[in-house]
Amino acid sequence: MTFGDQGIDPYAQWAAEQERLRRRHRRTRLAVAGVTGAVVLAAVAAGAVMYTGGDEGSAAAPPPTETSAGASTAPPAPSVTASLPPGAPSALPSLLARPVIRPEQAFPVTSVRLRNGSRYERVDVATTPDCARGTSPELAALIEQGEGCLRLTAALFTDAERRSQVTVSVLSFRRVEDASSVFAMASMDPVTYQTVSLDPPPEAGMPTVPPGSAGVFRRLMTVRSVVFANGQWGDGAETEEAEITRQTEELLRHVGENVVAYEEG
Repeated sequence: MTFGDQGIDPYAQWAAEQERLRRRHRRTRLAVAGVTGAVVLAAVAAGAVMYTGGDEGSAAAPPPTETSAGASTAPPAPSVTASLPPGAPSALPSLLARPVIRPEQAFPVTSVRLRNGSRYERVDVATTPDCARGTSPELAALIEQGEGCLRLTAALFTDAERRSQVTVSVLSFRRVEDASSVFAMASMDPVTYQTVSLDPPPEAGMPTVPPGSAGVFRRLMTVRSVVFANGQWGDGAETEEAEITRQTEELLRHVGENVVAYEEG
């Protein structure tokens, strides 16, 4: 499914979705407390640098302001600058000249079986060149500070028991510096600067996660993209934290490997 389909738009009803994000910020119990710095993971071939960050507790995001017409507006995004990460590949210009990753490259199969035996099913895919449609207002404002996001592509996965719902989203940028800025802010405040989770399509026969349900938020950075993973139980349960965290991180690493393999050429 693409964002422009005439059927069910996975990113419709933005006002309701943002309220859901704010409630989740207040009620999230699965986020890991404490500050977690960026961890540099080894990447091969062209020497690409991949980063990954965990969640951390933070104060509630400032409430949106009201315009004269009564519409909510997000607080202005902080000004962020970033330089190329240490060890950036010497072939970076030619790598950035390649087309950004597409859904069939990031999410090539419907049934995913990992090396450890875990099995997942991809139940929906969405993609758009208008990245703001699939991000929180704060993240969209941050992206606008740079030279822009070229494409957002996302997929919704569930486990073999069809209990979990994990949305993995890939935001690909023109510049590595812009991807670094987004990754840094999302690592410091993962609830405010996040992508929106996909709701399961009707044909999947899965429930929509209740508003305000707890979730796990993870992300990593590849050559030119930031990959986000949002994991929740379909019924909104706040139990089995370790299990939903494991599934979210497994799918994040799996998709991250696909993105790195493509971006390294």
